Amino acid sequence: MKAGELYISGYIKHVQFMHSIKISSKVEEATWNEVKALAAKTHQNVSGLLTDAVREYLSRKRVRPVVLTHLKHSIAENEVLCRLLAK
Repeated sequence: MKAGELYISGYIKHVQFMHSIKISSKVEEATWNEVKALAAKTHQNVSGLLTDAVREYLSRKRVRPVVLTHLKHSIAENEVLCRLLAK
Protein backbone atom coordinates (compact mmCIF):
# COMPACT_ATOMS: atom_id res chain seq x y z
CA MET A 1 0.00 0.00 0.00
CA LYS A 2 1.38 3.41 -1.01
CA ALA A 3 1.30 6.45 1.25
CA GLY A 4 -2.09 8.10 1.15
CA GLU A 5 -3.98 5.02 -0.04
CA LEU A 6 -6.64 3.34 2.02
CA TYR A 7 -7.89 -0.18 1.35
CA ILE A 8 -11.40 -1.08 2.43
CA SER A 9 -12.36 -4.76 2.59
CA GLY A 10 -9.13 -5.55 0.76
CA TYR A 11 -10.77 -4.86 -2.61
CA ILE A 12 -11.57 -1.17 -3.05
CA LYS A 13 -8.70 1.28 -3.19
CA HIS A 14 -9.50 4.84 -2.12
CA VAL A 15 -6.99 7.65 -2.49
CA GLN A 16 -6.98 9.60 0.74
CA PHE A 17 -4.43 12.29 -0.15
CA MET A 18 -3.59 13.80 -3.51
CA HIS A 19 -0.11 14.98 -4.39
CA SER A 20 0.12 18.75 -4.11
CA ILE A 21 2.20 21.31 -5.95
CA LYS A 22 3.17 24.77 -4.80
CA ILE A 23 1.88 27.66 -6.92
CA SER A 24 2.23 31.41 -6.84
CA SER A 25 -0.38 33.92 -7.91
CA LYS A 26 -1.74 37.37 -7.16
CA VAL A 27 -5.21 38.22 -5.87
CA GLU A 28 -6.77 41.40 -4.60
CA GLU A 29 -6.04 41.98 -0.93
CA ALA A 30 -9.72 42.16 0.00
CA THR A 31 -10.37 38.82 -1.72
CA TRP A 32 -7.40 37.25 0.05
CA ASN A 33 -8.71 38.47 3.39
CA GLU A 34 -12.09 36.90 2.59
CA VAL A 35 -10.40 33.59 1.72
CA LYS A 36 -8.49 33.56 5.01
CA ALA A 37 -11.61 34.48 6.99
CA LEU A 38 -13.66 31.74 5.32
CA ALA A 39 -10.90 29.20 5.92
CA ALA A 40 -10.84 30.09 9.60
CA LYS A 41 -14.64 30.08 9.88
CA THR A 42 -14.94 26.65 8.23
CA HIS A 43 -11.93 25.20 10.09
CA GLN A 44 -10.03 24.53 6.86
CA ASN A 45 -6.57 25.51 5.82
CA VAL A 46 -6.27 28.01 2.97
CA SER A 47 -4.71 25.41 0.64
CA GLY A 48 -7.67 23.08 1.06
CA LEU A 49 -10.14 25.89 0.56
CA LEU A 50 -8.40 27.06 -2.62
CA THR A 51 -8.17 23.50 -3.96
CA ASP A 52 -11.91 23.04 -3.41
CA ALA A 53 -12.65 26.39 -5.05
CA VAL A 54 -10.51 25.65 -8.12
CA ARG A 55 -12.00 22.15 -8.45
CA GLU A 56 -15.54 23.56 -8.28
CA TYR A 57 -14.71 26.30 -10.80
CA LEU A 58 -13.26 23.79 -13.24
CA SER A 59 -16.27 21.49 -12.95
CA ARG A 60 -18.59 24.40 -13.79
CA LYS A 61 -16.47 25.34 -16.82
CA ARG A 62 -16.36 21.81 -18.24
CA VAL A 63 -19.55 21.61 -20.23
CA ARG A 64 -19.99 18.46 -22.27
CA PRO A 65 -20.30 19.07 -26.03
CA VAL A 66 -23.65 17.26 -26.12
CA VAL A 67 -25.04 19.77 -23.62
CA LEU A 68 -23.88 22.67 -25.78
CA THR A 69 -25.47 21.06 -28.85
CA HIS A 70 -28.80 20.66 -27.05
CA LEU A 71 -28.58 24.25 -25.82
CA LYS A 72 -28.03 25.56 -29.36
CA HIS A 73 -31.00 23.57 -30.67
CA SER A 74 -33.22 24.71 -27.82
CA ILE A 75 -32.34 28.36 -28.37
CA ALA A 76 -33.02 28.04 -32.10
CA GLU A 77 -36.36 26.28 -31.51
CA ASN A 78 -37.49 28.89 -29.00
CA GLU A 79 -36.14 32.01 -30.69
CA VAL A 80 -39.58 33.62 -31.09
CA LEU A 81 -40.47 32.93 -27.47
CA CYS A 82 -37.15 34.36 -26.30
CA ARG A 83 -37.77 37.57 -28.22
CA LEU A 84 -41.25 37.90 -26.71
CA LEU A 85 -39.93 37.32 -23.22
CA ALA A 86 -37.17 39.87 -23.76
CA LYS A 87 -39.76 42.60 -24.41
